[in-house]
Amino acid sequence: QSYEVAFSEDKADIWRRDAGLVTHMELIVSAEDNADMRRISIANYSTRPREIELTSYAEIVLAPRADDLGHPAFSNLFIETEFHAPHSALFARRRPRSSQDVPRWALHVLATTSEAITGIQFETDRTRFLGRGHTPNDPVAVMEDRPLSNTVGAVLDPIFSLRCRVRLQPNETTQIVFTTGVAESREHAVALAEKYRDANIFERESRLAWTRAQVEMTHLHIDPNEAHLFQRLAGRILYEDPSLRPGPHVLALNKLTQSGLWAHGISGDLPIVILRLDREEDVSMARQLLRGHQYLRSKGLQFDFVILNDHPTDYLQSLQDALQMAVRTSGAQGLLDQPGGIFIRRSDTMPEEERILLHAVARVVIVSERGSLEDQLVRRPIEGILPALFQPRLASQTYPETAFELPKLSFFNGLGGFAHGGREYVIVLGEGQWAPAPWSNVIANSADFGFLITENGGGFTWSTNSHENRLTPWSNDAVSDPPSEIIYLRDEDSGATWTPTPLPIRETQSYLIRHGQGYTVFEHASHGLSQELLVFAPLDAPVKISLLRLRNRSAHRRRLSVTSYQELVLGVGRETSGPHVVTDLEEQEGAIFARNSYNNEFANRVAWVGTSEPRFTMTCDRTEFIGRNGSLAQPAALRRVGLSGRDGAGLDPCLAIQASIELAPGEAREVVFLLGEAETIATAREINARFRSVAAVNKAFEGVLGFWDQLLGAIEIKTPDASMDTLVNRWLLCQTLSSRVRGRSAFYQSSGAFGFRDQLQDVMALVYSRPEVAREQILRAAARQFKEGDVLHWWHEPTGRGVRTRFSDDLLWLPYVVSFYVNATGDESILEETAPFIEGPLLESDKAENYLQPEVSRESASVLEHCARAIDRSLGLGEHGLPLMGSGDWNDGMNRVGIEGKGESVWLGWFLCTVLNAFAPLCEESETRPSGRVQSYRRHLEKLKKGLQDAWDGDWYKRAYFDDGTPLGSAQNDECRIDSIAQTWAVMSGVAEPHRAARAMAAVEEYLIRRGDGLIGLFAPPFDKSKLDPGYVKGYVPGVRENGGQYTHAALWTVIAFAMLGDGDRAGELFGLLNPINHASTRAGLHKYKVEPYVAAADVYAVPPHTGRGGWTWYTGSAGWMYRAALEYILGFKLQGDRLRLDPCIPRFWREFEITYRRGDTTYRITVENPHSLNRGVASVSLDGVAQSADVVLLSNDGLTHDVRLVIGEKTPVDELEPIASEVAQPEEAH
Repeated sequence: QSYEVAFSEDKADIWRRDAGLVTHMELIVSAEDNADMRRISIANYSTRPREIELTSYAEIVLAPRADDLGHPAFSNLFIETEFHAPHSALFARRRPRSSQDVPRWALHVLATTSEAITGIQFETDRTRFLGRGHTPNDPVAVMEDRPLSNTVGAVLDPIFSLRCRVRLQPNETTQIVFTTGVAESREHAVALAEKYRDANIFERESRLAWTRAQVEMTHLHIDPNEAHLFQRLAGRILYEDPSLRPGPHVLALNKLTQSGLWAHGISGDLPIVILRLDREEDVSMARQLLRGHQYLRSKGLQFDFVILNDHPTDYLQSLQDALQMAVRTSGAQGLLDQPGGIFIRRSDTMPEEERILLHAVARVVIVSERGSLEDQLVRRPIEGILPALFQPRLASQTYPETAFELPKLSFFNGLGGFAHGGREYVIVLGEGQWAPAPWSNVIANSADFGFLITENGGGFTWSTNSHENRLTPWSNDAVSDPPSEIIYLRDEDSGATWTPTPLPIRETQSYLIRHGQGYTVFEHASHGLSQELLVFAPLDAPVKISLLRLRNRSAHRRRLSVTSYQELVLGVGRETSGPHVVTDLEEQEGAIFARNSYNNEFANRVAWVGTSEPRFTMTCDRTEFIGRNGSLAQPAALRRVGLSGRDGAGLDPCLAIQASIELAPGEAREVVFLLGEAETIATAREINARFRSVAAVNKAFEGVLGFWDQLLGAIEIKTPDASMDTLVNRWLLCQTLSSRVRGRSAFYQSSGAFGFRDQLQDVMALVYSRPEVAREQILRAAARQFKEGDVLHWWHEPTGRGVRTRFSDDLLWLPYVVSFYVNATGDESILEETAPFIEGPLLESDKAENYLQPEVSRESASVLEHCARAIDRSLGLGEHGLPLMGSGDWNDGMNRVGIEGKGESVWLGWFLCTVLNAFAPLCEESETRPSGRVQSYRRHLEKLKKGLQDAWDGDWYKRAYFDDGTPLGSAQNDECRIDSIAQTWAVMSGVAEPHRAARAMAAVEEYLIRRGDGLIGLFAPPFDKSKLDPGYVKGYVPGVRENGGQYTHAALWTVIAFAMLGDGDRAGELFGLLNPINHASTRAGLHKYKVEPYVAAADVYAVPPHTGRGGWTWYTGSAGWMYRAALEYILGFKLQGDRLRLDPCIPRFWREFEITYRRGDTTYRITVENPHSLNRGVASVSLDGVAQSADVVLLSNDGLTHDVRLVIGEKTPVDELEPIASEVAQPEEAH
């Protein structure tokens, strides 16, 4: 087998020779259309006929590269695919997110010069093509000889793949052409498919490409040799190559961040190429590189070209003038000091530290005195001696397999189930078995540190901010799930290499994965060894601990090496951060340290890896570890004796440590690996020393278990619904605290930011177990409010940078949550806490948002005043008497309904009524709270009620009015005729007319609850082809996420609304419908739902073939609302300061349930009996056998255990609709 590659100005040629076949692939770009063509010529030089199958594969983006790098799972949701049979072509369309978006289509065409012996097969679903856990190196569609599935439509992760099979007689040659292009419309795509279905068109396009190349070179005054030189320069710009960067000692000197470039007009966002010269006769090299800059710009490669004049300043400035003239005569004067342009700077006017910074971040530094450009572009081998190749002493051994001892599992679905009362979710992966989607665990601690890990291992780690300061890469690839943190094992006698996790090296033996609260454990038995890997983070230290336990099950002494590998980021992404990372081994500390001085506000932080093993080898060079064109499944470093010890600057960075251990027969060993980051090197050393010992690690793990048992043990329920018990008792609060509040990250989304409305809602679920967390978040949010009353939609810490918007609901969640917190905890002191305002430019009239760094205002105010300002800013009404929608309300995707400032929101009207009812009592005048707002709020409430009743559409409430007055969520609409949240909050607000509220919920039942599909739609029908332009929600594929799929957040409001109506049967049933445990409790359900059965999913898809499939998990506000729906509205547990009010609304068939509530040192055992099979009503309540006069129990902290007994029965009639506001603000009047 051999390869040969040739690059020329108009095309690339690749030849491969093997097994009597010669393939020749020619790649060109069409001179007429936005298309690339790949012609594969196959010649059969063997003596027998051959059948050859050709399969193409291309991942579809149709978006800016930054969008795909930043959040591919989101970007992919807007793409639909189709197969155009007449031309055997695949089309892909990116749905526009607004009416202003330019349509984007892509096409993929297959053409042959001879007849294919089978029909064309196609695939556009990446999951089906690659298979879970696989990559383009080993796709199941090829490796397992599977036919392509011919899947098109809303595939969620799109590709283009076409397949044909041809037969070649001896000495016969055939040609196949694959063309991929982009088009402005479907009609244009069809026309291009018609053109490129003819394989012979390649010859014409090839001639045109050659002609265009000659014309371009003539125009730019370059010849083919110089063009080739510039192409080599492009390779250095695109791919890191240390040979043209400054030496490691220079790179290590840099201590400045990206902002240090701004004084020189250079953003640092684009690659930088520097030319240094100090003689006038070297201006010719500047002219050459100016041609190169123009040439590469014409190819679409943008970079900042910085010409540094090293000549000392003198009176004549002849060199400076010559450089200016060179730019003018090149025709590039318009690019001076522009992004992607040319920057002429003098070295002697630049401070030394800024010169160091500029050189440190440059991809290429050319120095005129070092010779010609060609001389400097010669690739020189990097100095450094690698360890010797590993030579096995023994052949690979065969060991008897060791079976797992599986714990008893509940809700086992063939792949996983709950163990130990729900404390763990246990996944069992047998040979060839994969979870249908990443089944992950999100672990975060109070030190603003955390990591994500999946059933396959890997994951990623962050410190302080899970988006801005990732220590290792976040992949967002649910198909391949590539690991970036790995532990390898190698038998030092046979050379056998494997991992204790399913990836990156998958063995035939089974894997058992146990996800618990705050930790994950991998168990595996192979090669005569039992392997257990425990991964967790201590409660209060910024470090991830991996404790590997090995036991020798064989009869022989074993010599092993254990290697820990981490791919480094120290920023947002490896592509931008990697070149700036500097590493340093400190042998006496048993650790490798790393920093990225370019990482702005995190520049001074220090990351590290350490181990409990006193002797180890190491490397910080990813190229050494993986090898050129290597993979993590077969790393080059594990084919050598040890690691080289290479560290410093200018490397493709990683942190790898390898230690050797020996195990006697039956002996067990534990090895600790650490990955962390701290504010200073001294703190990093201290934490590394603290956790290097196995004893310290075990103690820290006991602390983690104790923390979660205490937090989750504050309230425990036992009902006839075991799935509710499991989810509520162990998982929903863990999901809320770890992923939402602390980590703000998960597999499908890793924002790192605080959302103003998001975390405020989340902490409502924590008031019973961790009220201090809720208090802290309220104060944090209040400090992100502008003095005008509006707030940041989201912001990053520690900088406070965020987005100022026209969203209409964000600010109102502050008074809503404050009212709830005060009522639930009795902590009125928070109202007098002081928080500052922020200041920033007001939004211009034509802008919907602005990303900015606000200033902390000199003005501060009480939390009460912050809440009042939020309400005051929200009191404007439109012509229908409803609140203005702005650039969106709760549904961010409806960002164009009120973009002109006239659109109105019905849902926001209900929500504002709720807020006013809840908050007004807190504003009652007193000596400490003088306020004249109460009457104003009550008058406004009456106005709102009228406008809301006028929004009745006949059978349900409208959702909104567009700027031009067109209704949304109305029977007159073709799309989005009914929206659930306008109905559920009619109930939850308590201000709707009772008969209308009941009828509205009947409409939700009729149109939005889809029991057969296991979902509750947000609205129906989804947006697609109508003339309505509600915003980017219409860009989603119909039935996906907010565009008519289930948005679980809103679906839970449906459960709450039915409970408030007294319909416990439906509330209980729908809670079960939404419970992820029930979605995946069977094998069939598992493969339909796909995602984790143990945490809430943000959404469930409602479009074939994905109907009933779970969407994004973990990072969703639905976890907190699901907890509250069960505890407060179904089980009726409502804390009101030092009182507990009980008002359950349960399914009639429930005869009894229990709640254990631990308040400080006191325990309340609550038993609710339902002897008459009712939904609701309190016949009697007793405390320790003493009858209570109402459904309220006075609480104490006497350190005792108390028994509360409630009997459901007939009660005194009260209003049919009890408003959520009265539950928040007026407990003494509640029934």
